[in-house]
Amino acid sequence: MIVLGIDPGMAETGFGVVAADGGRLRAVAHGGVATSARETPERRLCELQAAVAALVREHAPASAALEDLYIGANPRTILSVGQARGAILAACGSAGVAVAGYAPAEIKSAVCGFGRADKGQVTRMVTAILGLGDARLSEHAADALAAAVCHAQRSRTAGLRAGAAR
Repeated sequence: MIVLGIDPGMAETGFGVVAADGGRLRAVAHGGVATSARETPERRLCELQAAVAALVREHAPASAALEDLYIGANPRTILSVGQARGAILAACGSAGVAVAGYAPAEIKSAVCGFGRADKGQVTRMVTAILGLGDARLSEHAADALAAAVCHAQRSRTAGLRAGAAR
């Protein structure tokens, strides 16, 4: 199963593609999509939607995982991240890719065992879980890979529970 993890943002959206085969997880791709603050919001959202659509075409994920909005942030930030999420949801929806949202604490708990882990801990654990060695990850790419790992783990657990119930 291929999972596309996304850490939405207007300035930079992180992405991570993870292949899950049973209990084994492998990073396929990761990076970021940056938009220029000099562009209009509608142009930036269009660029983001096109970039995510291209990722979906390239990697053909079975599903996507997004970090949910963090409500404690600046209202302007919440609005721009919400708009970025909308562009991402539209790109995935157009391609028929199901999207799951996870609270930041749930993602951190899935990869670190602690819902209040800091960015450095998340990056180190994602690197270890996916066997990335000394690969350099941006915070946004690490968060996106963490979302993909969380979703792969949750999907596997749900599948095991469904199989046990039969």
